[in-house]
Amino acid sequence: MKNYTLLAFAFVIIVVNSTFSQEDLQLTSKDSIVKSSWILGLGFNAVDDSGDVFNDLFAIDSQWNMVPYPSRLSIGRYFKNGLGLEAIGTINKYKEGNLIDGTIINEDINYFGLDARLTYDLNKIIGETSWFDPYIGVGFGYTDANKKGRSTYNAIVGFRTWFSDRWGIDLSSSGKWGLGEGVTNHIQHAAGVVYQFGIEKELSKKGEEKLAMMEALEKEKQRVQDSIATVDRAREEAILAERLAKEKESARLAALEKAKIDEEMAKRRAIEEKINALGYVYFKFNSSYLTPRSETVLDGLSVILDENPSLQLEIASHADSRGTAEYNEWLSERRVNRTKTYLVGKGIDPTRLTTKAFGEKHLLNECSDGVKCSEDKHRVNRRSEFTVSKI
Repeated sequence: MKNYTLLAFAFVIIVVNSTFSQEDLQLTSKDSIVKSSWILGLGFNAVDDSGDVFNDLFAIDSQWNMVPYPSRLSIGRYFKNGLGLEAIGTINKYKEGNLIDGTIINEDINYFGLDARLTYDLNKIIGETSWFDPYIGVGFGYTDANKKGRSTYNAIVGFRTWFSDRWGIDLSSSGKWGLGEGVTNHIQHAAGVVYQFGIEKELSKKGEEKLAMMEALEKEKQRVQDSIATVDRAREEAILAERLAKEKESARLAALEKAKIDEEMAKRRAIEEKINALGYVYFKFNSSYLTPRSETVLDGLSVILDENPSLQLEIASHADSRGTAEYNEWLSERRVNRTKTYLVGKGIDPTRLTTKAFGEKHLLNECSDGVKCSEDKHRVNRRSEFTVSKI
């Protein structure tokens, strides 16, 4: 029974450690969210009182009315259940030439509004977040617009985006239905900065889950610690013996792996020595054609490749410094292609051969541009050379 207890605790530890980091197992400010607060807002409003309902909804120039200074002030109280009560005051100015109540006006007309609204936080439905608060609402108010006072009943949709527990941005649109004669319904858009105070915070759903996990882990840890004191020496010796057996097996496997690596390295060195013994493939001046001596080298190389089916080679071809760098790069490209083509003609799979052309970039002696050298010294640089890339 005690052994099962230890195994159960070990399983819990493994699961918890694989699911949560050390930081995840500590409650932080990220694990709590604002549940209720007061919110003070200051911003701007735009009014569309054209009377055409949703036609030309975004005709900003001809139908939206705004003033170039803060024109909206609000204060509200928001509760844990998602409901919020808010009072809003707005000022604005209908612009001369805009469509108002279905008529083009010929002068600027002041706009005043005082509204109250009841909103509901949609996070209560879609899931709590600490930065995004969409909401809907209804309300009523009084508006003096186009020189006509009117009572309105309102419908609101909007959202707040929070940059911290205190500061955020509020964007909303309200439809306002007038209760007087001779006036049209209108739409009021709003955008502004909001500030929270009187904040009450609680753990988020994730925070509650984390706290429950921490409490369960601590309880299980304590329970197991109480049981560990009764575990006898035989259990400890069994664990020690098992550990020593695993260490011995690990040492054996490591030795086998080392022997395998040593064998592969020895094989690689032997192959490289054979390839180096063949020497390079050399080309005549200004030529990419293989000489009989070069073909003999490549015949020997193809034998090595046949004997080692997993061997892959890199072929690098070069030119001497005579001629332009561009020409020599082109010439070394032809040389490396002819070298590869010859090997492929010997039955070597082309996927085992990679090629590089370096032109005059990697000379083996001092015979660079402007240095007078013998033909034998220039010949040393006209070569194809071979490097083991994989076994």
